Amino acid sequence: MSLGRQLAAGVAPANRVVAWTWLLFAILGFVGGQVLAALFVAITAAISGDTTPLAAIAKLSEPPTWYIVSTLLGLWGGFFGSAWLATGVRGTKSFRRDLGLRFRWIDLIGIPIGVAGQFLVALIYVPISHHVHDFSQRFNAPSHRLTGGSHGTAFAIIAILTVVGAPFFEELFFRGVLLRSLARLFGNIAGWVGPTLAIVVTGLLFGLAHAESLQFIGLATFGIILSVVSYRTGRLGMNMVAHASFNLVAVAAAVIGPLSVAHCAVF
Repeated sequence: MSLGRQLAAGVAPANRVVAWTWLLFAILGFVGGQVLAALFVAITAAISGDTTPLAAIAKLSEPPTWYIVSTLLGLWGGFFGSAWLATGVRGTKSFRRDLGLRFRWIDLIGIPIGVAGQFLVALIYVPISHHVHDFSQRFNAPSHRLTGGSHGTAFAIIAILTVVGAPFFEELFFRGVLLRSLARLFGNIAGWVGPTLAIVVTGLLFGLAHAESLQFIGLATFGIILSVVSYRTGRLGMNMVAHASFNLVAVAAAVIGPLSVAHCAVF
């Protein structure tokens, strides 16, 4: 059952008032994630004995693994918190029913969707790359920042967080809380216009949330694709698989290095 039919059947958010509350929880979760990330980084730095100023570490092209892990866990804590508030306070207390956290075998179709997404992003940037100075270096900087300073076990940890953690928590937040609340709010707009607005706005917010100007077009495009998948299936399973596959390609490209044939985005 598509998300549109689920909302028509009364699935949370049950009405526009609840949808506005979900959006408030999303804002609180996003801001809270930033605060938690800063707190986790400070605590981890104190435990590790690293006396380097945190502002200086944040500007490094290859931050230490402990910094990346602390930041991710903090952000994801905020994302999960918003989903927990949405379903626990203004829902049925079921992630499965309220947010569509369900998986089926057909969700494996997400694998080719994720892989194709990387090639689509590469194609989008073909006409742009010739007009941007040091395009390859600048475009791959976020991926390099995420994985470049990690080796061995540390790299394995980052890879697992990127391929497993990011798809789960980010999809729970963007396609679980945000898309569903926006779909309820825009649902009364004639025909296909409302759902399209919800899908596009969710994708754009997904791109903006990563704060990467050059990568924004690719991130927003794939975010819209993930939103379409979630809206059509009414679940998070297939787009979590697609998101994981998308990131796996980027992690594999980081391992292959100069042998990679395409610029890869990761988030």
